[in-house]
Amino acid sequence: MTYPKTATTTFVLGDRPVRRLGYGAMQLAGPGVFGPPKDRVAALTVLRAAIEAGVNHIDTSDFYGPHITNQLIREALHPYRDDLVIVTKIGCVRGADASWNPALSAEQLRQAVYDNLRNLGLDRLEVVNLRAMLDVHGPAEGSLEAPLTTLAELQQQGLVRHIGLSNVTAKQFADGQRICRIACVQNQYNLVHRDDDLLIDSLAREDVPYVPFFPLGGFSPLQSAGLSEVARQLGATPMQVALAWLLRRSPNILLIPGTSSVTHLHENLAAGSFYLPQEAMERLEQVAAG
Repeated sequence: MTYPKTATTTFVLGDRPVRRLGYGAMQLAGPGVFGPPKDRVAALTVLRAAIEAGVNHIDTSDFYGPHITNQLIREALHPYRDDLVIVTKIGCVRGADASWNPALSAEQLRQAVYDNLRNLGLDRLEVVNLRAMLDVHGPAEGSLEAPLTTLAELQQQGLVRHIGLSNVTAKQFADGQRICRIACVQNQYNLVHRDDDLLIDSLAREDVPYVPFFPLGGFSPLQSAGLSEVARQLGATPMQVALAWLLRRSPNILLIPGTSSVTHLHENLAAGSFYLPQEAMERLEQVAAG
């Protein structure tokens, strides 16, 4: 199954064009993004269905599971299609209690790159996002010079092609650009979580992709009467409208909605076939303001 309109428009990530609707693999791990999936066959099926539907941008990390998600991707898709861009993240490790802990020392970052290479079955990682962990709940000011310099060294060694940043501020992006070219920014952003409005517009002027995580609100889906009403008028689901709003919000936004269900995968990808009229955009802006 393929999808028309926005679903097949592209934007350059690193130096490769990817479709603006991609796939986030986080939900393929067990509950709390920890441990194996309840149904391994179903997880492999979702990955293959995404590729068959034309997805060529998959977001993952070796700290999902940990290791589980990358191993699933390798089992389902290796050898990889030539146009597939796999983006991973480093800067965090999981505790035995499933906690999310900073891992930003040079040794930890190098080990994370090696782990991602091994579990994905790659000789070089296409894009690696450095996840800032100054505040696990959101961006917080502070220097990323040391970990970013380590990642830039790994890039110079040929283990990483492009470097991105995750959970960062506009200042950290600007500072990072003085160390190496930043290929993308990945932060939390959706219809009601709008802290990065100015950053998105700034990145768009520089042709830098912005990849929102939790585009549907995170572990608790977006709930809004206004959103539901727009969806009803358009014959779509609220989640499809939330994704369509992001696609129209700015051309540099690349989406990576995640799911462990083939049905939900196709519902998410179909969001690219919805064009929101101006009156719907205005109604949704009222949702955000509320």
